[in-house]
Amino acid sequence: MVAGLGIITFRLHDCRSLKGKRKVVKSIIGQLRNHFNVSVAEVGSNDIHQRAVIGFAMVGNNRGVINSKIDKIFNLVDTLNLAEVIDSEMEIINL
Repeated sequence: MVAGLGIITFRLHDCRSLKGKRKVVKSIIGQLRNHFNVSVAEVGSNDIHQRAVIGFAMVGNNRGVINSKIDKIFNLVDTLNLAEVIDSEMEIINL
């Protein structure tokens, strides 16, 4: 079994409130859930309205497939243009 984990940190330039941030974060999470079969949640910077940290996880049986999907997730998030990606991390664990 192979588990793939990722964390993406965003800078939200136009958000002036937590309500505006929530709208952008929900949109990003919805896009990731619709395109990929991954678990996604906001995992950090909950009270900072110009920064968002989103984490995701997926499980499979092939390391190459998991790595490919994580790369596609990073590419999709970058092309959405909803927020600026300032950092991304990934880890693949063989269990």
